[in-house]
Amino acid sequence: MTQKKSRDSLLDWTPVSCERIAADLEATTLDIFFLSVLGCTVRIQCEEAEAQSLLAANYVLARQHSETVDLEYVVGRQRGASAFFLKRRETLLTATDASAFLFLFEEDLTLELQRVRCDLYFLHAAALEVAGKAYLLVAPAGSGKSTTTWALLHQGFGYLSDELGPVDLQTLEVHPYPHAVCLKDDPPAAYPLPARVLRTARTLHIAPGQLPSRVSTGPFPLAGIFFVQYRPDAPRPLVHPLSKAEAGARLFANALNPLAHRGEGLDDAIKIATASACFKLTTADLPTTCLLVQRTIEGLFGR
Repeated sequence: MTQKKSRDSLLDWTPVSCERIAADLEATTLDIFFLSVLGCTVRIQCEEAEAQSLLAANYVLARQHSETVDLEYVVGRQRGASAFFLKRRETLLTATDASAFLFLFEEDLTLELQRVRCDLYFLHAAALEVAGKAYLLVAPAGSGKSTTTWALLHQGFGYLSDELGPVDLQTLEVHPYPHAVCLKDDPPAAYPLPARVLRTARTLHIAPGQLPSRVSTGPFPLAGIFFVQYRPDAPRPLVHPLSKAEAGARLFANALNPLAHRGEGLDDAIKIATASACFKLTTADLPTTCLLVQRTIEGLFGR
């Protein structure tokens, strides 16, 4: 999910005690699927058709797995209500609509993956691949990461993620997090949507199988980082090299699990920045922005 909104603005969620779970859940299991992400296996028990279809439109789900299950979820609708629910271990959360449900599922999954894969440095970033190397678009919500990602996918970039950039601190590789690209609005006509798009009340979701470019499996060595700032009033897009100190500070500000790492995350943010080419990217006109990003990457390797 690309839109990082406050929980109060997007979700109507409530933790529910174990004693109430049995009374609230629908009784019939519809299906069981498995999601493989960051080397972890997630078991998802779907107890309602719409919840199942929402997840199937956003993730690559399988019916079988051969690994140990690391996380387990039960999803569906509350009995006699329109609210969706998500149950993990002893906690039940609810969301009022499809958009809120998808946001809630991804938020909870991301938090749990940070716990299971605490060796990875999680960044709020889109991740793309070119010629076997990974590039991150780092920025807070509303900065144009996902829209820029969608445009770059039309230019031959491989897709790793539009929301989460997990970096291996030993190898400095970026791992894929394959899920739907999520946009807030329809993109410009130059970057059309496919025929099959999931539209919720607030978001548009394009499944990995519907993307205009390849889904890269990775992991790939990190070569460059672009800190994105959307400026619709800018006459043209701009890219400026950043010092390692500034880039490290910006990475630290966009880290999701800094306390799991050295120096409360700052030391490893500097390590990542030191090993990468770092730029500030001011986006404006999308075609020109894409061309600027491509030329900047080509310049890194003398092409």
